[in-house]
Amino acid sequence: MLSAILSRTALRRKGFGDYMAKVVCPWDLISDFVTDAFVGYGVPREDALVCTDVLLESDKRGIESHGCNRFKPIYIDRIKAGIQNPVTEFEVLRETATTAVVDGHDGMGQVIGVRAMQMAIDKAKKYGMGMVAVRNSCHYGIAGYYVTMATQAGMVGMTGTNARPSIAPTHGVENMLGTNPFTIGMPTDEKFPFVFDAATSIIQRGRIEYYARIGKDCPVGTVVGRDGSALTNSEEILTQLNTHEAALAPLGGIGEELGGYKGYDFATAVELLSAALQQGSFLSALSGIGENGEKKEYHLGHWFIAIDTEAFLGLQSFKKTAGDILRELRASQKAPGEKRIYTAGEKEYDIWKERENEGVPINDAVQKEICAVRDELGLDYVFPWESGYKPYPCKTKPFSHIENKQ
Repeated sequence: MLSAILSRTALRRKGFGDYMAKVVCPWDLISDFVTDAFVGYGVPREDALVCTDVLLESDKRGIESHGCNRFKPIYIDRIKAGIQNPVTEFEVLRETATTAVVDGHDGMGQVIGVRAMQMAIDKAKKYGMGMVAVRNSCHYGIAGYYVTMATQAGMVGMTGTNARPSIAPTHGVENMLGTNPFTIGMPTDEKFPFVFDAATSIIQRGRIEYYARIGKDCPVGTVVGRDGSALTNSEEILTQLNTHEAALAPLGGIGEELGGYKGYDFATAVELLSAALQQGSFLSALSGIGENGEKKEYHLGHWFIAIDTEAFLGLQSFKKTAGDILRELRASQKAPGEKRIYTAGEKEYDIWKERENEGVPINDAVQKEICAVRDELGLDYVFPWESGYKPYPCKTKPFSHIENKQ
């Protein structure tokens, strides 16, 4: 069994054509471990299951920057540092028939996100549309998870979140805005929904963290220094972002020539919706660093929108037209040398089908973090990269929210 797992060492990473050796861990094993670890650090089991589902959904879609790669440094370490509450208090500050404002009190971002999007969906079922704005939350994982909650309910879903300052404004070099994703999902009649989930920078912190772990430089032109020069050393960039010596370029790049102002304004729009509606923190207040250099809560803001297709001309007609549009796009003439045209959500679906019956590929650095968490908590787990590993019992059929229910 172990030799079969280790034999597949060249694994594709989403959006980047390189390969690296990894060990594949079965879904049930990694899911049980992550859940038990969250519980071990004080997260109630019901909430821990939610956190695990959001976290591993990222790996299922091939978005490794936001999956197991962030389990320890973004969630476990912050709980241990006292800047993220393992028990989530979800307080509704104001509510109308179609809207709500929520204070998450620095609890688990995934729990806050799931409850907030579900509120928006429930309101949309009754009144056609629903929107929920959140303040004082924490990192909520991949934004695409929440819009697929809406697509599975037959709705259009949208979400955004602000984040630690990373992006410089057009014509600026100071990191002011977060990588602030604008994310939208729509149901289709295909095997997967339309899901556009992207940061408003060319590259995001999670990808840089991932590059630093594997010793890979950032592409030239994605990060700018205070003197306007391009920076590429991933490990140094992570430090320089915190000291404001580096900033990420917005979508479109540095300056206006290739439309960098468009990415800048998209990031700004997400920031406004993540702070103004709910009177939350914004820009430099989201650094997570206090006046004396100490760690502090991030106080992030999110927003969630659900639109019921049945309030218009119906779900089936929407799905059919959406599918027709996507199929026509993919059938259009390809550039010389290109084999395939994709639509949003398709690559993630393809990666899920590749990984469905195998598990999550985990690199050496994350293997060590997982073992460290296990040992600290005294959990009884043996992983595929360790001697003495035995096949883990498969209790449930793996499922990804990127796959439409038939």
